[in-house]
Amino acid sequence: MCQRKKGHLVNTRKQLGPIPGVKVGDEFRNRAELTVVGLHHKFRHGIEYMKKDGKILATSIVNSGRYANHIASPDILTYSGEGGNPRVDPKKPKDQRLERGNLALKNSMEEGTHVRVIRGINRFEVGTRAKKSSFRTYVYDGLYIVDSFWQEREEFGKLVFKFLLKRISGQPTVTWGKALDKSKKPMVSKDIVCKNDISEGKEKMPIRVVNAIDRASPPAFIYMRNVIYPDFFKATSKGGCDCLHGCLESKSCPCVMKIAGVLSYNNTITDKKSLIYECGTTCKCSSSCKNRISQHGIQFKLEVFRTKSKGWGVRSRSYIPRGSFICEYVGEILQDKEVKRRRGFVIDATRHGNVGRFVSHSCSPNLFARSVLHDHDDVRIPHMMLFAEKNIPPNQELTYDYNSIVGDSNGTTIREVLLDKPSGVAPNII
Repeated sequence: MCQRKKGHLVNTRKQLGPIPGVKVGDEFRNRAELTVVGLHHKFRHGIEYMKKDGKILATSIVNSGRYANHIASPDILTYSGEGGNPRVDPKKPKDQRLERGNLALKNSMEEGTHVRVIRGINRFEVGTRAKKSSFRTYVYDGLYIVDSFWQEREEFGKLVFKFLLKRISGQPTVTWGKALDKSKKPMVSKDIVCKNDISEGKEKMPIRVVNAIDRASPPAFIYMRNVIYPDFFKATSKGGCDCLHGCLESKSCPCVMKIAGVLSYNNTITDKKSLIYECGTTCKCSSSCKNRISQHGIQFKLEVFRTKSKGWGVRSRSYIPRGSFICEYVGEILQDKEVKRRRGFVIDATRHGNVGRFVSHSCSPNLFARSVLHDHDDVRIPHMMLFAEKNIPPNQELTYDYNSIVGDSNGTTIREVLLDKPSGVAPNII
């Protein structure tokens, strides 16, 4: 008799979000135990879903290791869609379709619902003859959101869906790899937390301030998420698009056509000098449109930290893939006679700013800046957005080159766009 008939199962109804009685980091010996507690009911399928308000939404996924999934960091998982996996199915592989679990993950992205992630890990034990044998267990890693998805051709030549999932901040940390050996003590950071969230709740993710060097605190300023325009500035009207499918077809999207009909946000943002025209408030495309990347706010666990010789800097506590949006450089938009003669406006983050004011200069940067328009059409006052130049591992300082050209064809450098770095976070050559 199965466990369900015996009445041994709990949380038998499929549900979104956390499962009562199951904690992040709980380990299970097999897939059957996942079913018993209600964490993931399907024995063979990696994606579980349920129907809500006429839509199927993903409730949980299991990263069993049978698919070509990529774990970029403890907080980011690239998950392969279901269907047509030659590793487990001897039949001739077919292109995956946007149905069942794949459709559920797409819908979860659009609805913003959370997905439970369970990771399979290999354990080793010593046998009676001093030989190691391996076995697989499953660890509940917490709640994730589906950030984006795309299609690519796998090694067998068939189209496969890929889903990028990001872990929700604020959950207990699960230490993977060798640190899962409970006989070893986890490493403890020597950094002293000066402030738990320098944004004071204005960002989606808290940005803590740490200092392991001295007793200094960062300079006082008012944290803002958006630039402050001068009183005399009047935003020009921006026409919107009528796209209903994410602005993927460049020929029918007026926003994409402004950038030569090529969607800027792909795996690599190539032309770093040109403006990016994002879809705006008057556009009919959804918030998940791939032409709205910088409007989603900060997506990584950023941290302001004290350096030994360069004042304050910024680093990420999680892995950042190449091309990812980091943050906007926020401040007050100012204008004076000399600036007006040369360019128009500059950004001053002395009194008002965001985490971008702490990002330092480097001649070998891992970030680059792009000028973006989305709330108006005035090319003199674009938003200055920072993106990852390369794949950036956790705890590596984020830097960009103040002397690089940005935004237009007039040879304007970032240093000319910024009035001056605020006191206490002056430009530092690395």
